[in-house]
Amino acid sequence: MTPDQITVLLILGLVVGLFLWGKWRHDLVAVSALVACVWSGLVKPGDAFSGFGHPAVITVACMLIMSKALQVSGAVEVLARFAIPAKAGQVLSLAALMGVGALLSGFMNNVGAMALLMPIALKVAKRLSIPPGRMLMPLAFGTILGGMTTLIGTPPNLIVAGFRAGMGDGRGSFAMFDFAAIGVPVAVLGVVFIALLGWRLVPRRQAEGLEGFDTGAYLTEARILEDGASVGKTLAEVEKVLEDAGAQVVGLVRHEMRITAPSPMRVLRAQDILVIEADVDTLSTVLSALGLKLEESGRPADRKEDKNADDAATEATATVEPATGKEAPAKDREKEEEKPRGDAADIVLVELVVLPGPMLTGRSASDISLRSRYGLNLLAVSRQGNRSIERLRSLALRPGDILLLQGPPGAIAEFASDTGCVPLAGRDLQIPNKRKAIQASLIMLLSVAAAALGVMPAAVAFLTGALFTLLLRALPLRQLYDAIDWPVIILLGALFPLASAMQSTGAADLLARGLMGSVAQGNAVVALALVLLVTMFLSDLMNNAATAAVMCPVAIGSAAALGVNPDPFLMAVAIGASCAFLTPIGHQNNTMILGPGGFRFGDYWKLGLPLEVLVVGVSMPLLLIVWPL
Repeated sequence: MTPDQITVLLILGLVVGLFLWGKWRHDLVAVSALVACVWSGLVKPGDAFSGFGHPAVITVACMLIMSKALQVSGAVEVLARFAIPAKAGQVLSLAALMGVGALLSGFMNNVGAMALLMPIALKVAKRLSIPPGRMLMPLAFGTILGGMTTLIGTPPNLIVAGFRAGMGDGRGSFAMFDFAAIGVPVAVLGVVFIALLGWRLVPRRQAEGLEGFDTGAYLTEARILEDGASVGKTLAEVEKVLEDAGAQVVGLVRHEMRITAPSPMRVLRAQDILVIEADVDTLSTVLSALGLKLEESGRPADRKEDKNADDAATEATATVEPATGKEAPAKDREKEEEKPRGDAADIVLVELVVLPGPMLTGRSASDISLRSRYGLNLLAVSRQGNRSIERLRSLALRPGDILLLQGPPGAIAEFASDTGCVPLAGRDLQIPNKRKAIQASLIMLLSVAAAALGVMPAAVAFLTGALFTLLLRALPLRQLYDAIDWPVIILLGALFPLASAMQSTGAADLLARGLMGSVAQGNAVVALALVLLVTMFLSDLMNNAATAAVMCPVAIGSAAALGVNPDPFLMAVAIGASCAFLTPIGHQNNTMILGPGGFRFGDYWKLGLPLEVLVVGVSMPLLLIVWPL
């Protein structure tokens, strides 16, 4: 054993040990390993940052951007609404929820798919009167299974493809759907197993703090669009849809006339305004299902009628400054109306609670010139136990009201500071945008097609897709850097040089020969199973991307030592790295459900172990058939 081999194996051992210890962040451990490789001479200083330009790293970053666009545009919410039955039983609801999660995870970040479907899983659990964990754990496992079906489904697949391309024997990278021959059967059988039997193995736990802060029902106004699904329907038909979403119509505005108790047989027209009482979490579902648009969100701040309304509410030539109580001349207010309010795409939705005090109590949005002074829209008001017959913009506010405001973050912060409103715990309120949802979906579809058909390399295809996502504003620019999981990017970029050092020094071959000789006894099938099992074990204890980066050189070395095809060994790494079902720390999706599901560390293996046995039992024969040794 040479000094370089000893050094790289020591560094590798320390890296794996620190990953398993879990006290240091994975990206910090990876960067430390990279620095150690440079200092020890294993990696040339000029090559230290070559990993950050690796196609797999670029592809992961671009996929995260496009996945975020699908998320914020409401495209996934629409798919979930149509695919998940509203009144199905537990087995069918679970199968549909997991199926949607697995499908989405094949083409977008599986953590993002899990985050989008978690609220739906909680609602289904509440409707079926079952512990939330019995929906959340199957959903988490389903999204993890779906990730192994395509090249872009999960970072380990991209890493494995990158190692295959770097072997230098002309094989090139794995194609977009090379993983599907094994990944799809494993995912389908896994989903069926969990939906029919596996969910019974999930411990019955009560979530801690699941309800959080209950804001009650919002009173909001939504206009029927010209081509909306509600046009021509009776109010009774619309109320049936609302009832399924836990909402109701409490009024109708037609030609600026408020009807407080409209007849159920009244036929709705375009431009009618429905006054809807709905829970905050069902707002986006209601709007999307009925072809509605929040009334205030479509009212530009400089519309003449709005200005007249504000002027009428403040007939005197002065108004009261919320923060200081000083009078502001009307001409100053006119200047304020002309102030630019920032990029239209830089808009957020925030909930604020009205506190006792003279700044807002008894005053309406028109009274305080909410739109002309701050450039904000009041989309809805939550007032538990009370209902008003007034229009939203003229509704007198009370202490305890919760306001749903739309506008630039800076303007909302200014309003909260001036009025003393308190922001609630953050909510991810996404109002579906049909145009952006179509754009984001088409960009993703075209990018996948370009990569799958070999029109261009995957990294270039998804980089082009990410560029168009930003140019078309399918994803607001302010969310660009938040969309990228930077610890994963740093982890990948730092570990690729370490993996290269393992191969260049011969340490990977040395390690593989030792494992194959002492355990597999030269049997290729046993060696393949060993690679799969070791990868699965490590993935349960440390980051799946790190597991793939560590195991790929070992897999290639094992195949070389046995003189067999390396493809099944690399595929075994991809499958094993995607199967983290025994612990809450093996995958982010498992960690996300720990609190909402009320789980303990030892709860995961009860369903996870049978599922991993199923994965091994299905994938081993398929590996030998699809990728023969």
